[in-house]
Amino acid sequence: MQTQTFHDDPARARVMAEIERLGLQAHVLELETLGFSVIPGVLSAAQVARAQTVILERYAQDTGHRVDPHTEDGARISGQTYLPYLLYDDPVFADILLAPAPLALISYLLGESCVLSSMGCHFKGPGGEPLPLHSDNGNGMPAPFSPIAYVANINYALTPYSQAAGALAMVPGSHKHARQPTAREMRLDHDNPNPRAQAMNLAPGDAVVWHGNTWHGSFARQVPGVRMNLAVYCARQFVQTQEQHEGVVPAGMQALHAENPRLAVLLGAKRPYGWRREGPDYAKMARNPRGLYD
Repeated sequence: MQTQTFHDDPARARVMAEIERLGLQAHVLELETLGFSVIPGVLSAAQVARAQTVILERYAQDTGHRVDPHTEDGARISGQTYLPYLLYDDPVFADILLAPAPLALISYLLGESCVLSSMGCHFKGPGGEPLPLHSDNGNGMPAPFSPIAYVANINYALTPYSQAAGALAMVPGSHKHARQPTAREMRLDHDNPNPRAQAMNLAPGDAVVWHGNTWHGSFARQVPGVRMNLAVYCARQFVQTQEQHEGVVPAGMQALHAENPRLAVLLGAKRPYGWRREGPDYAKMARNPRGLYD
């Protein structure tokens, strides 16, 4: 019997062919060595503007008041508010989810069968506390973490990022520690932050992709205005997702992206578990991933 070798894996071949087609080889190297990689200019100006508009409206609906994203002084929002479950608020979010370059890197980290765990905005006004450094391996995952990513993240900047503006912070190489940071290592306070933490200085439309082990957080905003992002959190098929998508995807969204089967997979179409009286779907179970890149 011939044993399939690592280099014979057809899923790996597809994933790496897409990496090469998009010219992302250097980004793969950064994922391996730094634990994260920045992809500039992923989103168009129109996509950024539309996402900003929808998020500002969502914030107004959820809180009952509106903010000026350029001049907010902390009177209406101080620190960070998380706006969850944005995918179905506007068609722009499905388009962003399917952006080829970040999705290719997510496939490299999590395989072709990976699913969307959550999509939300960390909506941040002046003041408040920083978000401490942490790994996305939450939900009780014990250390040492696997070097194989079980979860991974894409963070899209929708407003300019800088340390003073409350930027995302990353710790290069921290994915190799295979654990959560200690209480001292978590700190991002203004007077005594972790010295290895780097502010991601990004323009609107840029994206950061990172391995789930990598330590990250965000600085407190020190200037007027609002920082908006779009956090697209993904997971391997067997991991419990933060948001529920199976059985709730609007027919219109499915029809709009009917030519791209990847959306259905990201939203759980291949996941075989969660049955009720009808019992298991053995056809789905037969398609369970068997390798790193399936």
